[in-house]
Amino acid sequence: MFSRNAFLVDIVQTSAGRVLKLGSIESGKLWKQNDVLIFNSWHWWLHTGIKQPWDFIEIGDEMIKDMDRLLAYEKALNTWANWVENNIDPTKTEVFFQGVSPDHANGADWGQPKAKSCTKETEPVIGSSYPGGKHKAEIVLEKVINKMSKLEAVNLLNITTLSQLRKDGHPSFYGIGGHSIPDCSHWCLPGVPDTWNHLLYATIIQI
Repeated sequence: MFSRNAFLVDIVQTSAGRVLKLGSIESGKLWKQNDVLIFNSWHWWLHTGIKQPWDFIEIGDEMIKDMDRLLAYEKALNTWANWVENNIDPTKTEVFFQGVSPDHANGADWGQPKAKSCTKETEPVIGSSYPGGKHKAEIVLEKVINKMSKLEAVNLLNITTLSQLRKDGHPSFYGIGGHSIPDCSHWCLPGVPDTWNHLLYATIIQI
């Protein structure tokens, strides 16, 4: 079953507009009783304007127009982590969280400050470490998972660093946006996501 919820938490339609509820996972009812659950979130948290699928953010009893997206991501992850601990039996269900998928919009991150995007990048970053360091969203994700009382409940598929090294793996100006908007956040297929799938498969068969 594929359940598309890019934020993990709920987005509900109200009289005021679409509300992103950082403390609610009613959609989690669909996730129960599955043998394997694979979660992923981050890419859509940075969208604004017409690509943003909500009008307000709800934090507790407070409704706000916007907030720091990394902080919102962390609050949503904490809600998700609480849901997993309260609703999943790790002896019956294997839970995976795919690490953060990075983009390549700033050449300074990979040691080429003159590069403004992934355009014309044809080779990966050499070596096993990324010059720009650990992705900020991956740091948040690891912090939330490490705080869970049932650490064995979630398998983190840490695909972030290996994906950061693949600055050459995006559609660039061969994507939907063409030369006007180089696509440096999605990945060519076949390509980097195939490696993610291999790692997932290898992990599942070892459990």
